Amino acid sequence: MALPELEIILEALLLAAGEPLTLDRLLDTFPEAERPAREAVRAALGKLAANYAGRGMELVEVASGFRLQVPKIFAPWVSRLWEERAAHYSRALLETLALIAYRQPITRGEIEEVRGVSVSSSIMKTLQERDWIKIIGHREVPGRPALYATTRIFLDYFNLKNLGDLPPLAAPRDLAAIGAALEDRADPPTDSSL
Repeated sequence: MALPELEIILEALLLAAGEPLTLDRLLDTFPEAERPAREAVRAALGKLAANYAGRGMELVEVASGFRLQVPKIFAPWVSRLWEERAAHYSRALLETLALIAYRQPITRGEIEEVRGVSVSSSIMKTLQERDWIKIIGHREVPGRPALYATTRIFLDYFNLKNLGDLPPLAAPRDLAAIGAALEDRADPPTDSSL
């Protein structure tokens, strides 16, 4: 029996896995005598990605490896397959997650200092239950507060290979200029012809 083409084998592995697979994990699925070269697997993955261009499936590389997924453009149709509504996250949860992502490792106290309000225990619990953040150690100060950082699952969920793929932060704006612009809007124009 002849072996199927490498691209077809890789496609089957990625479809069956249901999770991202690293290059090493893909290589480990082959018996040692039949194991293709690393470069051959990369080339086959490149061909697969090209074959999916413009179709209902795409091959992407995320932090945990390679996975097949539906392109975002099809979300309006695909989302109708499930009756459950997408989770809606509060602004406080998203602000907390953003602070952890951009300033990690960070303590809860540092998050509270930036936000100006205390961080709800339920927010930290939700982020940990989703496996988007984890405790990576403790700061060597009195009280030894936990240090939080994001996880590979966070990167995978947001289609990121690494933290460098996060969108850049907006440049700080001049608060005096913003205040003046707001005052200009608040003052109604005067009509001198009356």
